[in-house]
Amino acid sequence: MNDAEPTVEADPVASLLAVLDLSGSDARTSEDIFTGTSQSMPLGRVYGGQVLAQSIVAAERTIPDGRIVHSMHGYFLRPGDSTKGITFAVDRIHDGRSFSTRRTQAFQDGVPIFSMIASFQDEDPGLEHQEPMPEGIPGPDELPDVESHLEGLHPMSKRLFTDRPVDLRHIPSPIYASVQGERVPRQAVWMRVRRQLPDAAGIHRAALAYVSDLTIQESILRAHGIAWATPGLKVASLDHAMWWHRFGRADEWMLYVQESPSARGGRGLATGRVYSAAGVLLASVAQEIMVRVPDAD
Repeated sequence: MNDAEPTVEADPVASLLAVLDLSGSDARTSEDIFTGTSQSMPLGRVYGGQVLAQSIVAAERTIPDGRIVHSMHGYFLRPGDSTKGITFAVDRIHDGRSFSTRRTQAFQDGVPIFSMIASFQDEDPGLEHQEPMPEGIPGPDELPDVESHLEGLHPMSKRLFTDRPVDLRHIPSPIYASVQGERVPRQAVWMRVRRQLPDAAGIHRAALAYVSDLTIQESILRAHGIAWATPGLKVASLDHAMWWHRFGRADEWMLYVQESPSARGGRGLATGRVYSAAGVLLASVAQEIMVRVPDAD
């Protein structure tokens, strides 16, 4: 590591807000063009949740007032370089009476690194129900913070956690260096942005997308007793789907309940539900990953 490089992001939350503040571009094709920066990452790869959140922001910039994102489906196509800017091209696919559909593609060096279709809707009354939040889960104040689990990790690996704008509390415990407890394909994680965000609802929806890519892969690894520190382990997100059900603040504690229904062929599927601390179901998430473990059966 270069001695001049800071070991910890001076203000990770300010960095998050900066990358969500996309710039418009005078360049025009048949699509709307926006540009953005990336958070500094110790390994040089763009964090997937960042480009996902930025793609939502870009699409939302083209939406009629009053319509909010309710679903997205995206594919991670190539690793991004966190030292370079990102260009976002938004295709206004459709604007109907109640729904709008947008395609956003994120580019670096002229090639797409992420492609997403998202749908936006006017707020309408209708049927309502939700899966209840699981009972008997300890609250975030009963659990140790993430920094207490980083002993023994390489300084570069520690930066992946200390530089994050998100506070995480794992149940039963993180799997950074080892996997404790039962080998089961499920876990839960309390999470929140580390300090208060602006009140704009769009920022909280984008921030929720940002955190939705954190830890969801771990239900797959936990089932097989595989820690992130396993030598030779390779994990990459392939796709990501998300449904926003209800509004919630990303700077307040949320419970991310995660499970993996299947893994085979070098791929694993993980699903998750995000609840407010009061038990309101805020969002559902699904992601498939590529996972390669040395000497795996």
